[in-house]
Amino acid sequence: MTGAVSHAYGRLLAALALLGCAILFAMMAVIVADVALRNIPVPGLPRGLAWSNEVSELMLYLLTMCVAPWLLRQGQHIRVDILLQVLPKKLAWALEWVGDIIGFACCVFIAWYGAKAAWASYTEGAVNIKTLVTPEWWSLAPLPVVFVLLAIEMLFRMGRLHAAERGPRQDAVSAA
Repeated sequence: MTGAVSHAYGRLLAALALLGCAILFAMMAVIVADVALRNIPVPGLPRGLAWSNEVSELMLYLLTMCVAPWLLRQGQHIRVDILLQVLPKKLAWALEWVGDIIGFACCVFIAWYGAKAAWASYTEGAVNIKTLVTPEWWSLAPLPVVFVLLAIEMLFRMGRLHAAERGPRQDAVSAA
């Protein structure tokens, strides 16, 4: 049962990563169109896209939010593990637990705080006023969702750590 749930969850995270790829492609298209329109005059079209920087910034943020849980699942997140590779295996395994528990707690806190901030922004009707005028909560809403996904993945990581041999994780290590 747990294996099937983990597999389905992995597929969800992979779909989010693919969405991140689509966002990256769209961001590239927006930037290329902006640069082209600024440098190649085309009758009837504007000289650049005034909103491109703003939209590109939001796309970069959304891209990060989409791929973060998948990267954590793949073990491709930032990890300093040189010390873990030289410590006694049981101590390294215990430190892996400490890291996962702290990571889980941080994810839950950020999800809670992000949800609180997004809700406050929504109820107050706050807006971002730049080139585009958008409700502020639009940019805040992905944060709690993604950190809930990261917290869930931390639980799966702890399950995999519990089932593994007593020692540091061997996925995505920097020291051989």
